[in-house]
Amino acid sequence: MSIEVRVPTLPESVADGTLVSWHKQPGDTVQRDENLVDLETDKVVLEIPAPADGVLGEILIGDGATVNAGDIIATLMEAGESPPAPQPAATEASPAQEASPQAASTTDTENLSPAVRRLVAEHNLDPAKIAGSGRNGRITKADVLAYMEQASAPAPTPEPAPAAKPAPAATPAPSAAPPAAAKPAPVQKPDAQGRVEQRVPMTRLRARIAERLLQAQQNAAILTTFNEVNMQPVMDLRTRYKAQFEKEHGARLGFMSFFVKASVEALKRFPAVNGTIDGSDVIYHGYYDIGIAVSSPRGLVVPILRDVDQMSFADIEKAIADFGARAKDGSLSMDDLTGGTFSITNGGIFGSLLSTPILNPPQSGILGMHKIMDRAMVENGQIVARPMMYLALSYDHRIVDGREAVSFLVTIKECLEDPARLLLQV
Repeated sequence: MSIEVRVPTLPESVADGTLVSWHKQPGDTVQRDENLVDLETDKVVLEIPAPADGVLGEILIGDGATVNAGDIIATLMEAGESPPAPQPAATEASPAQEASPQAASTTDTENLSPAVRRLVAEHNLDPAKIAGSGRNGRITKADVLAYMEQASAPAPTPEPAPAAKPAPAATPAPSAAPPAAAKPAPVQKPDAQGRVEQRVPMTRLRARIAERLLQAQQNAAILTTFNEVNMQPVMDLRTRYKAQFEKEHGARLGFMSFFVKASVEALKRFPAVNGTIDGSDVIYHGYYDIGIAVSSPRGLVVPILRDVDQMSFADIEKAIADFGARAKDGSLSMDDLTGGTFSITNGGIFGSLLSTPILNPPQSGILGMHKIMDRAMVENGQIVARPMMYLALSYDHRIVDGREAVSFLVTIKECLEDPARLLLQV
């Protein structure tokens, strides 16, 4: 008896998702809760697990398809069962078609998978001219890309008749499947001068990032104020205690925990920076949930440290390290990325000396950290070298006044140049 594999219920703020990559193929043995396919949303990549032990039967919706919660994407059979045999074509095949399965390819785009249908439509191709290598001679995405590459060659030769070969286990999507965007696959085409370009569809996460950045620019009065901080006191403190800290807590003592703690102190003094605008109202949050910008292979994500005022330095360092690891392997959850009252981004790890960070809506403030560089500074009439860092605070001028923004940044500077303030809260 077959079991339907369905798209799980999606988070409230997510309307649909894209199937990125099937990890199992028809006939593969799977165990309950084993990941079958990755589902990319505009925020995170979710895993769709097997609902039970068994054998993957038929993949109904392939890579690149857009799906909604509850859609049936595959069938799962009990152990010992075999995948269903291919169904014969609805119309009687001619002798030539029986001799060559590839000849059974149809020009009816309704019988193509969503990804193939999209490629054919985008490039105005005739499916009848494309040799299919899929089951029952169906056209696969690889067939279309190979055909396009051959067609764009400088001196194309007539397409030879394809040789018959065993059909692979891949199953085409049914005609009832919703239209889908093609999976991001580089398509190289030379221009008139022979220079090569690549056209790759934007990932859902990248599209969402672009949407939110544009939203922030259009809907907020963003202004940035700058200051600089002497990092020598923090560096001395880290040098003195980092070995003992790591031994005691099992975490590396970095700079970020100092900036998080200093930000909390500044947010307490200037609550407008921790607030948000909701219509004609201003919401002043009585808690401190700080987003930490983390770079991942899929783009920038901002997981949230919640109730940071109640966290120790060790708690903060452990949480940030965990966020970084999970961002790299794509295992951050929707809850990790939802909410936040203030954000911190560190362009200094990439060598940035100065920048103007963009707000993360609907937040009203974001702190930008930068590269630490030795610079000549005047202290007590003497020129000395000090490890200096430029700080940038971008804020929504609709809710935060310039005086508050400057004072906020000065508070952070004072806390970092005299770390004892963080302990004494003065």
